[in-house]
Amino acid sequence: MIRVALAEEQRITRWALREALARDPEIEVVGDAGTVEETVTMVRDLKPDVLILDTTLHDNDHSGFDVLAQIRQIETGPVVVLAPHTEPGYAARAVAAGAHGYVSKAEPPERLLEAIRAVVRGEQFLPPGVADLSLAEGHPAGRLTARELQVMEMLARGMTNREIAHHFDISIKTVDTHRGHVLKKLGVRNNSELTRFAVKHGYVAV
Repeated sequence: MIRVALAEEQRITRWALREALARDPEIEVVGDAGTVEETVTMVRDLKPDVLILDTTLHDNDHSGFDVLAQIRQIETGPVVVLAPHTEPGYAARAVAAGAHGYVSKAEPPERLLEAIRAVVRGEQFLPPGVADLSLAEGHPAGRLTARELQVMEMLARGMTNREIAHHFDISIKTVDTHRGHVLKKLGVRNNSELTRFAVKHGYVAV
């Protein structure tokens, strides 16, 4: 029996996933969560064989990618990212952050089942367009540092430079510097264009 946990913000989607996975006699859904904090706690307590994670999951100024970073410190099973995009750069970022598999929400349920079994066997499960991660090298966000990615996501969620500075305990000037680097690397002119970029590529939820 493969013990699976679900991390998905939308309740109806969580219910649908649970119902779909429950039809497989080899899979047991042992828990589900709707926020970053709940997900980390769930993984720590249940230690599932596989975590299905929607990286657009977020609360306050944390995202699903923060889950990947935090559970690296926990002895638990592999992670399959279930996301709304097949964009190579986004999938490559998920894998670089610690994901073992990646499935688009546009795929049929069978693909998710295949991914679960693959990562349990110790294999990596990626869409054909992402199998060669070198495809992502040309993606603008791939040139951002980890801190720049964090700043980009926070700006896209509507946080001010002052709020971001307070969160990281850095100066507003430093935040503004990061913002300038992000705008230049992404080729956008302002926060509105930055937000559209972040939403389009799945870094933040609409």
